Amino acid sequence: MEALKCVLFFLTVANWCESANILYVVPFTSKSHYIMLKPIGLELARRGHNVTVITGHRDPNPPPNYRQVMVDEKEIWDVIGGRPNVFDMAQTSTEEFHYNILWKGGLAFMEVVLDSKEVKAFLAEDNKFDLVINEQFYQESLNVLAHKYNAPLALVTTFGNCMRHNILVRNPLQLSTVISEFLPLEDPTSFYGRLRNLYFTVYEYIYWRYWYMNEQERFVKKYIKGLPEPVPSLYDLQRNASLMLMNSHFSFDTPAAYLPNVVEIGGSHLIRSNTTLPADLQKVLDNAKNGAVYLNFGSNVRSAEMPEDKKNAIINVFRKLKHTVLWKWEDDHFKNKPDNLIIRKWMPQKEILAHPNVKVFISHGGLIGTQEATYNGVPLIGIPIYGDQFNNLLQAQSFGYAKILQYNDINEENLYKLLHEVLTNDSYAKNAKEMSRRFQDRPMSPLDTAMYWIEYVIRNNGAHYWKNPALELSWIAAYMIDVYLFIFGVTLLFLYVVAKVVSIVLSAFSGKKTKKQKTKRS
Repeated sequence: MEALKCVLFFLTVANWCESANILYVVPFTSKSHYIMLKPIGLELARRGHNVTVITGHRDPNPPPNYRQVMVDEKEIWDVIGGRPNVFDMAQTSTEEFHYNILWKGGLAFMEVVLDSKEVKAFLAEDNKFDLVINEQFYQESLNVLAHKYNAPLALVTTFGNCMRHNILVRNPLQLSTVISEFLPLEDPTSFYGRLRNLYFTVYEYIYWRYWYMNEQERFVKKYIKGLPEPVPSLYDLQRNASLMLMNSHFSFDTPAAYLPNVVEIGGSHLIRSNTTLPADLQKVLDNAKNGAVYLNFGSNVRSAEMPEDKKNAIINVFRKLKHTVLWKWEDDHFKNKPDNLIIRKWMPQKEILAHPNVKVFISHGGLIGTQEATYNGVPLIGIPIYGDQFNNLLQAQSFGYAKILQYNDINEENLYKLLHEVLTNDSYAKNAKEMSRRFQDRPMSPLDTAMYWIEYVIRNNGAHYWKNPALELSWIAAYMIDVYLFIFGVTLLFLYVVAKVVSIVLSAFSGKKTKKQKTKRS
């Protein structure tokens, strides 16, 4: 009875929050990011909050209290010369990926967003908001909207731990085990792995802090007028963010120490889906007597752009299988299609992976898809292309429910060998089911967790008291460098004094000995 009272009390507190006006800035380019973040905005609206969303992806059936300020996605891609062939990134170094794709692309996208007609019209309105939520993904200039509307700032990531944010808010870095989010490392805890992680974390932070953020500041001055003076820097705005929601969970991601206002909500898009499989795909999977193999390289990676030799190798492997194969294929044409292969330009991935007849998921290793496979207990064969994909797959492989096939190693023999192993060795399916159980074993669903802490920040006017007090200290004081230098200096002084005393004693002893020797001779 007492336990029931506690549960009822908790649910009452968790659900109590007066209706608030929330500005939610969700991603403009990647549909996979939007898939993960959209449920947060819709759930806030479902709970009675008035949500305004700035986005490049329109929801077709929004609730009446869910306003969409649209940015033309086509314009965003046009500004960088069109959508790139992502397979070309497989040879790109991490440094090149950051500079040419994330940083330069982020700046180009941001200028299109701020210069768009709908966003300009929206910013000219006299609006009031109780909270601004922005994605922590290279759109930092929009953090200034928290200052414009005198509202707390919450950040949300579609990936996991963010090293830049850790440094800003003085969260422990834990560089020996926690990897910078887009740095592929085969052996992260080796000496080389830790050295590379340290180097890249410092490199990325300095470049981001002293170049990229200055460029974002330029956009603020150019496009966002009439801000209350004094205008804080984007650096300080992010540093004082009230909440960071991360798309991670310790059951899959590396366990780490986090400040109370850094909260894991990994898999928040996997709950409360009203979508069902289309009737034709439902029938296909129901009739897959030998099971099904599902191949999807995500929303940004287009299978149709794959080189012919690799595409033919995959087709030849599928032709050997007794299984039904589903493949997201974006082109209207497909040569030499095997009879067991079903292609579609878009696949309802969550619903396909939830079907019991799906035996393996061939994926590029994006975090959203990896979480969907983990949630549904489906083994993976991962072909990483760029970004965090290798690290996601490395985690899954370490738990025994995935195998990695490097992009350059795609050929008929390698793919068939891995596919045969995963399909015939029951340990992969068993480990995948165990990971699914762990991933879902939580006191609250990840979406409810996000709702609780977002509403907590609103209820407590930004909850500034739960931020790290080290924010008020210089980085030298925060990391105790002055104390360590003092101890080091005192230790050196002590050793110097000891050495001096020993030297004097030895010198005195040596002098006495010399005198005795002279006395004996005389």
